[in-house]
Amino acid sequence: MSYESTAAASTGDPADPAGGPGSVPGSGPGSVDAATGLSSKGLSAGSIGLLGATVIGISCIAPAYTLTASLGPTAAAVGTQMPGIFLVGFLPMLLVALGYRELNNAMPDSGTSFTWATRAFGPWIGWLGGWGLIVATVVVLSNLAGVAVDFLYLALAQAFSNPGIADLSSNVLVNILTCLVFMVAACYISYRGMETTKSVQYVLVAFQLVVLVWFSIAAIVEFSNGSAFDALPFDANWFNPFAVPTFSAFAAGVSLSIFIFWGWDVTLTMNEETKNPKTTPGRAATLTVGIIFALYILVAVAALMFSGIGTGEFGLGNEDIQGNIFAALAAPIMGPFAILMSLAVLSSSAASLQSTFVGPARTMLAMGHYKAFPARFATISPRYKSPSFATIIAAVVAWGFYAVMRVLSNDVLTDTILTLGMMICFYYGVTALACVWFFRAEAFSSMRSFFFKFLAPLVGGVILAVIFVTTLVDSIDPDYGSGSNIGGVGLVFILGIFLLLAGVVLMFVMRAANPAFFRGETLKKGTSKG
Repeated sequence: MSYESTAAASTGDPADPAGGPGSVPGSGPGSVDAATGLSSKGLSAGSIGLLGATVIGISCIAPAYTLTASLGPTAAAVGTQMPGIFLVGFLPMLLVALGYRELNNAMPDSGTSFTWATRAFGPWIGWLGGWGLIVATVVVLSNLAGVAVDFLYLALAQAFSNPGIADLSSNVLVNILTCLVFMVAACYISYRGMETTKSVQYVLVAFQLVVLVWFSIAAIVEFSNGSAFDALPFDANWFNPFAVPTFSAFAAGVSLSIFIFWGWDVTLTMNEETKNPKTTPGRAATLTVGIIFALYILVAVAALMFSGIGTGEFGLGNEDIQGNIFAALAAPIMGPFAILMSLAVLSSSAASLQSTFVGPARTMLAMGHYKAFPARFATISPRYKSPSFATIIAAVVAWGFYAVMRVLSNDVLTDTILTLGMMICFYYGVTALACVWFFRAEAFSSMRSFFFKFLAPLVGGVILAVIFVTTLVDSIDPDYGSGSNIGGVGLVFILGIFLLLAGVVLMFVMRAANPAFFRGETLKKGTSKG
């Protein structure tokens, strides 16, 4: 039986109460491909087209949010080579996206990294690949909510001409409770399924893209008029990543640039809900990455031309503004329209907060479906055809993580971004190498197979693996990131190791509680040839 026919016929889960092929109680009958174990989950099939998938992909990346949080730290790490580092960060993303596309063509399954790594490497690595995706998205959900809180109070302060309102975000209790409100609202919209998600995203994504282009053009105009803060004439050498003085600075910059591109793979986690699931998700991922790359280069160049990299009031090297560049630069660049940038970042964070739920919820759904997680995670809302229980759990854990980090960290945004970069490198790298191994039998059968199924994902996966190890080692330094540390060890390192080890411990707990998945009974290891 082909997976296409399986997906079309199945609405349930792959295991019955006795542990054999069938369905989870209450989910309806399901059809399983006996050769692979793959089956559909009961999601709303055919509800998203190419445009909708691309818009949700851009929303999940959240360009306004990622740029305001990362332009400063990236400039601090690599100086004027920021466009070049963005280019380097883009290349592994593109190479990995090509590998993702090939895996999706062969196995359009909402579990993505979890499912594909399990099919290629077996249950243990597959489980950790899924865990990496879940952890990364939970970390970024907390970060998104934090940025939304900051810009909510900033926008209110601008609207009412009362700077004191902006200070409310510094109150830990107010900050955490406001974050909870954002989290609940985003969870509710995501819970209602892809149709509601798509409708909300069109307006929010269009608004932030328009404002970012406006900001960039205005900055370049200010430079041309001679009124830029610290004018830097455009230099083609900015695109030379090899001009970065040290490899550690290069690795830190790439880790940050990988963070700003992260999120495009949400288009793949929606594959069971898209029209033409074998082709639409991959095309949407490639289109998303291309659009975002062009936008990032435009904003980076404009910011450098206006602000420079010095430590002055509006310089990109000023530590006081690095955590929130647009909050500082919007007024001198956009004048009375600065409030639009605040609204753009707020809408970007809120939109991405909602769309980012798609990834972890569907990964946890797949892990519950294939019995790698408790069966409760496989629950589908009968009304909205969405992963109801998994969506709620993602919200609860993300808010809890944010609340803890808000208390522990000197700069929660910087530390979570750097931790997120490590997690992204981990699970993207595992998935890219899974592509190479899964298609090994046909890698040299044609030039197309050699490039898309072997060379591109191999190079992308190796680059991410190197960046992961380098960042992990560097983050031991207590001065890494915000400078927060526990016992002289950097908080970013502690977070990264804790999250990975927590996954290992939980994996062994699941192995003891329900060994069927780890025996290869619910999702089978194999290759593209069988």
